[in-house]
Amino acid sequence: MGIISWLVLGLIVGVLAKWIMPGDDPGGFIVTILIGIAGAFVGGFIGSLVGLGDVTGFNFVSIGLATLGAVILLFVYRKVKSSG
Repeated sequence: MGIISWLVLGLIVGVLAKWIMPGDDPGGFIVTILIGIAGAFVGGFIGSLVGLGDVTGFNFVSIGLATLGAVILLFVYRKVKSSG
């Protein structure tokens, strides 16, 4: 996947994660994309550990794994921001 693909996937996944876990998060559009991209890496790592596959492109498994990773990162991000 190229850089544009990662940005688009990051935006889609970041929006899905914020839709699943609504709330007021600082950073807006850029943080949403960054959480989505990082979520793709985390979701791909978790998916490969448990045998579900990896984030390889625009398909349902990849988007699901990336969204799972983004939700985990969003949860951790909120916990860190609220404690600091």
